Amino acid sequence: MGALGVGVGGLAVFPSVASAALTRVLVFSRTAGFRHDSIPAGIAAIRTLGSQNGFAVDATEDAGAFITANLAQYQAVVWLSTTGDVLNTNQQAAFESYVNGGGGYVGIHSAADTEYDWAWYGGCCGAYFLSHPAQQQASVIVEDRTTDSTAHLPATWSRFDEWYNYRTNPRSGVHVLMRLDESSYSGGTMGADHPITWWHDVGNGRAWYTGLGHTIESYADANFTRVLLGGIRMAAKAVPTDPSPGTGPVQTGVYYRLAAQHSGKLADISGVSTSAGALLHQWSATGGLNQQFDFLDSGGGYYRVRARHSGLVLQVASSNNGADITQQTDTAAASQQWSVLDRGSGVVSLVNRQSGLAMDVRGASTADGARISQWTSNGAANQRFQLQRV
Repeated sequence: MGALGVGVGGLAVFPSVASAALTRVLVFSRTAGFRHDSIPAGIAAIRTLGSQNGFAVDATEDAGAFITANLAQYQAVVWLSTTGDVLNTNQQAAFESYVNGGGGYVGIHSAADTEYDWAWYGGCCGAYFLSHPAQQQASVIVEDRTTDSTAHLPATWSRFDEWYNYRTNPRSGVHVLMRLDESSYSGGTMGADHPITWWHDVGNGRAWYTGLGHTIESYADANFTRVLLGGIRMAAKAVPTDPSPGTGPVQTGVYYRLAAQHSGKLADISGVSTSAGALLHQWSATGGLNQQFDFLDSGGGYYRVRARHSGLVLQVASSNNGADITQQTDTAAASQQWSVLDRGSGVVSLVNRQSGLAMDVRGASTADGARISQWTSNGAANQRFQLQRV
């Protein structure tokens, strides 16, 4: 994206893929309006993320921290559920200079309900708060699952929170990571396009914001705290926002199409079904999300292969030759894990961990709709798939 043109329980260890040093962040939680009772839990969760992932965390509600000399020691400043007018003019100027000069901004929840009279801040955050309905369950559509803050999430993520409506839709100026499905809850006012998490570059710095995080329980939710960890890393430029291919045959957090080498046709979830049990076939290219897969690292050289449209993973129900491959809820079972054999030139074979049998187009058929099952591995062309990065 272009630069913005304005003047503690439940947490796990997540390894960093660092491209720049992340050593220290500042959490700022001053409020001049509504105060969220989740702020202490948020500070504790970010401190735990820091201790588990190698960066120090300072927390303050003192606006006097916003001077150039002090901000210079931080790679990112987290605005944790701030509200109202919290900085004076000199402090605002110091923070503008910090971000435009390369610093990171992380906004959580009511960070969007902050500094309405400071136009630069509104542009940095991306959008200002308008209203919210009662707290309730809703479906979050994860639009971009290639970033460090979203690669672990399913395509649709159901969660309980307080769902903000914004005064403007930020999409034209930011890279949207998640949006709300307003049909899944009551009180949304933005329609079919309701961004809820995003990032963008601001001068030489970077901003990342999420509307999630109202509840105390959010900060004990490992999925949500992993989102925050990724957001902090992204804002600090400690990870790439668009991961480049690694040296192995597959990379986690990247979508691929799998084209059978013998037929050129794509692995496809039958009928675009999002239901568990839907079969894997081969089909002519249509570019649908049901023909796109990412690889979840299971450790030990094994991966789960996840369908983008459904968030379900490929599984073999039995260890027999000819057993169908279906999509199922991810449980990390051996029947859902595949080794990826590098055949060179972007071609791989996938061998199931449970059975030792290879993903195979049944009968070496070149027809649309031929089932992809498993068979004794012999390296034939119908057991080889070209990785086509989406």
